[in-house]
Amino acid sequence: MGAIYKAVQWNGNKIVYDLYVLAALAAFIGVFMSAGLMTHPTGHTADPVVLLIRALGCAAYLMLTVVLLIGPLARLSRRFLPLLYNRRHLGVMTFLVAAAHFGLSLFWYHGGGPLNPFVSLLVSNPLYKSVPGFPFEAFGLAAFAVLFLLAATSHDFWLNNLSAPLWKALHMLLYPAYALLVLHIAFGALMTEKSVVYPALTAASLALVSGAHLFAGVREWRRDSGMKRLRAAKGWIDVCDPSDIPDGRAVIAPLPSGDRVAIFRKGARLHAIENACRHQNGPLGEGCLKDGLVTCPWHGWQYRLEDGVSPPPYSERVATHDVQLSEAGRVLVRVKKNPLGKAGAFVELRTAS
Repeated sequence: MGAIYKAVQWNGNKIVYDLYVLAALAAFIGVFMSAGLMTHPTGHTADPVVLLIRALGCAAYLMLTVVLLIGPLARLSRRFLPLLYNRRHLGVMTFLVAAAHFGLSLFWYHGGGPLNPFVSLLVSNPLYKSVPGFPFEAFGLAAFAVLFLLAATSHDFWLNNLSAPLWKALHMLLYPAYALLVLHIAFGALMTEKSVVYPALTAASLALVSGAHLFAGVREWRRDSGMKRLRAAKGWIDVCDPSDIPDGRAVIAPLPSGDRVAIFRKGARLHAIENACRHQNGPLGEGCLKDGLVTCPWHGWQYRLEDGVSPPPYSERVATHDVQLSEAGRVLVRVKKNPLGKAGAFVELRTAS
């Protein structure tokens, strides 16, 4: 086993990032509560605790929306790639806001009776067999349980012990958690509130998340389909023209196996490595070259282009693929990957003298 990567350390950039998030959160809660107090029906006193509970719930829902948008946005435009670096961090912060909403709700509504607050939460509304009156709290509790699981396993310790594919599959539960939150809102706030704010926020979030994923998926499918239609010699795939690969960047191509390969340009040379980072299966081809090393856009893990090996003191490795040019001058990549640690054949492009 190679040297263990340390979790992303608390640094200046993360401190600034957290301050921005906390400032935005405080501003949102302040505006939400102020608006709630000002729009409360005349003759009635608004309960600040209830407003705070709702503000925290809305904030957690919007933060989760942002977390789910980062992935497809980064696939659609490289400008959003820096957001991937802090996505896991933002996910944990989303859980903490959701925990504040859950804890305050639990003890405000269920903490004063003779029953245990958790028991009271589950039995206060017995209409589990009724669709219109189904307890919205059950959806919220299930969503919170999933978010807790994801936050608890977000550390690299679990990633290293579960393996990247299993860890990634586990964290795909974020989508069911989002669906449960939508149901929590639909059977709760949307049933009791007359304000258009809650349906508008819910609909906007659903439209953005589903639309961004659909658009990114269709564009990727079209790109992959176009590449698959190109013919090459047996055992090779036709990828693109060399001019399509920016210096310091890559073009990602699908392989018949369903895996992907990233073809990087480093000056006049073209190299190919498998696209999945050893850390979290991050898309290496969406990263860039830093100091001549392929740098994963998710958490900064690096690999040499020549042999796919991480620089010392690390020893993680990704496989290389051989590259050559066709008679027509197009980039071809060998389907079969090289053994780990073996340098792949590269292409030296002719430069105008």
